[in-house]
Amino acid sequence: MRISRPRTLLGLILLGLSLVTLPLLLAVANAALELGQLTTESEAFVSESATATQENQRVAGLLTDMERNARQYLLLQDRELLDIYADDQQTLEQSLALLADLSQNTVTVTELERLRAASLAVHAALAETPAESIEDDVVNSFEIMSSSARAVSQDIRLVINSRLADLQEGTRTAQSSLAWQAAALVPAALALIVFFALLVGRPIRQIDRAIRELGEGNFEHAIAVTGPRDIEALGKQLEWLRSRLMESAEEKNKFLRHISHELKTPLANIREGTDLLLDGAVGELDMAQQEVTDILRDNGIKLQKLIENLLTFSAWQTKTATMKLSEFELKPLIFDVLSLHRLAISKKKIKLQLDASPVLVHADEEKLRIVLENLISNAINFTPYGGIIDVGARLTQDVLFIDVADSGPGVAEEDCERIFEAFYQGRRSQKGLVGGSGIGLSVVAECVQAHGGTVKLVSEKQSSGAHFQVQLPLNRPRPEYAMAANA
Repeated sequence: MRISRPRTLLGLILLGLSLVTLPLLLAVANAALELGQLTTESEAFVSESATATQENQRVAGLLTDMERNARQYLLLQDRELLDIYADDQQTLEQSLALLADLSQNTVTVTELERLRAASLAVHAALAETPAESIEDDVVNSFEIMSSSARAVSQDIRLVINSRLADLQEGTRTAQSSLAWQAAALVPAALALIVFFALLVGRPIRQIDRAIRELGEGNFEHAIAVTGPRDIEALGKQLEWLRSRLMESAEEKNKFLRHISHELKTPLANIREGTDLLLDGAVGELDMAQQEVTDILRDNGIKLQKLIENLLTFSAWQTKTATMKLSEFELKPLIFDVLSLHRLAISKKKIKLQLDASPVLVHADEEKLRIVLENLISNAINFTPYGGIIDVGARLTQDVLFIDVADSGPGVAEEDCERIFEAFYQGRRSQKGLVGGSGIGLSVVAECVQAHGGTVKLVSEKQSSGAHFQVQLPLNRPRPEYAMAANA
């Protein structure tokens, strides 16, 4: 027969609390029962011990009184003294009977019976026999009765000590039993707590992981939460949210692709017309016209770079970007990228420091060009007039290092962790007529990661500018999707 578990999280928690609490309640009830029994036995023992001690003392006092009355009767022959003896005899018999009930010991009962018989014999002798002939017998009888009373008193003390020892042993046994119960119940309760914590924690962890993936923009994995019915319903809601977010992301990427393609055609015409003006196709330009045309050309290049970044970012988001691996020299590629920005470098009087070793690279040349264009363009935009830009490339143990550093304001500390996120723009705005889109560095990160490399912001205390370093493992296998795309 299959036992169905609770269908709700609240029911599961209540079941866990019940299973954990019930053994503890049973243990408490058992402890209360045993303690109650010990208390009852202790009260009975105290009462019986007090009664036995009291009656034992009464017997001793009665024997003394009876002996004195008997001696006085033998001397005075006063019948009133004999009546007093008879009253003491009845009281003595009552005490002896009570002691016999409390003792329940054969030897003690025998002594009590012997004492009773002796007292009765003395009373009969006093009532029927002349005093002169029984005086010695009376004295001997009271000696025997005193001896029996002492024996009874000793037996009563032994009985009390024995019952006290039994009570102490019962107390120790109860303590040991309770200790073993606690030793068994505490681990069992802890095991149940751990079991239900894992049972409740598993769907909670699944939900936490799903929410974290949604927050990181990872919509590829379907969300499936197993557990109580209400938690599963929450998992279905998260799966619905994931589907909607994925659709929204796809629509956004589709929009970026379409708008970027739509912008490329008029931008190409603008750049072509600007180049014709600069080449003098419609006549020589004066200085003012030349300056305006240069501005148009520079900003056309910037707009083209922004559009290409949007297209590249959209392609990586939809996993449609391909890797076209080839072997090429890195240094000429760096010179080619710098030449595109020679006018901007010249206008801002930027001092360029190039330290690039001749390196033969096996990579996607176009993607690496995008990396260099974005890093160098950012450095130019943020470098002040008359500043310095350092561009370096070196090969160390099959790892290619590309460094681009500027002397600008640098990256704010609060922006360092998010600088490579898409559409995130730092708090320190760049200079220029055309602002950034906030995806340049995210495109850099995508292109570098496609090669199996990393890009990071290097912290340099001696410099206030930004220093970006790209590390490409030249002999490391590429990521699976990159190799598959190239195949």
